Amino acid sequence: MTDTALESLYAYPPDRTWVTANFVSSVDGAVSVDGRSAGLGSPADRKIYLLGRELADVVLVGAATVLIEGYRGARREKPLPIAVVTSRGTLTPDLPLFTDTTVPPIVITCAAARMPSLPADVIIAGDTEVDLGVAVAELAARGLRRVNLEGGPRLFGSMVAEGLVDALNLTVSPLLAVGDATRIAHGQVVAPVDLTLESVLRADDVLLLRYQRRNSS
Repeated sequence: MTDTALESLYAYPPDRTWVTANFVSSVDGAVSVDGRSAGLGSPADRKIYLLGRELADVVLVGAATVLIEGYRGARREKPLPIAVVTSRGTLTPDLPLFTDTTVPPIVITCAAARMPSLPADVIIAGDTEVDLGVAVAELAARGLRRVNLEGGPRLFGSMVAEGLVDALNLTVSPLLAVGDATRIAHGQVVAPVDLTLESVLRADDVLLLRYQRRNSS
């Protein structure tokens, strides 16, 4: 498939706020190998990952994922801001997220968090916990309506529980990763969310699946 066709297939709908989650998992459902998602990666997955960033207005990610995966800020021609969700003061100004970037990150937190002074656009969304609905609305108010949710599993689970995820791009890596790794969504028990399968692509033994929540349009 050509790059233009891929962009058309994975494009965000116009004129509305839309959250697309992007994850890779093993065939048996593991979200990481040795604690990181890189062990599940492939050139095909990398291409969809970069395309997700190219099409989005903002990357949304949890603080734990930033620390584990060593996130850096936007360094490409398109200054894509990274929005980090944290209810605690785990972020420090010496992280590459803040020191290696061309655009200031966004930190989404709550009033009770003891955050150090950070070179970021800080959004207070909630009192003791982050109100994710408010967070998404605040991003949209800044013109950041195409949201690329990159994890981790706990943030994804919370976003699903709040009905805030419209679509999921899931790469299935041809691995059995037996161990204690979590699944792509983790958190409170909620009613299953009905999805429609929008597309299936295959790159050798890797499957690239694109789902949409049934009542999103």
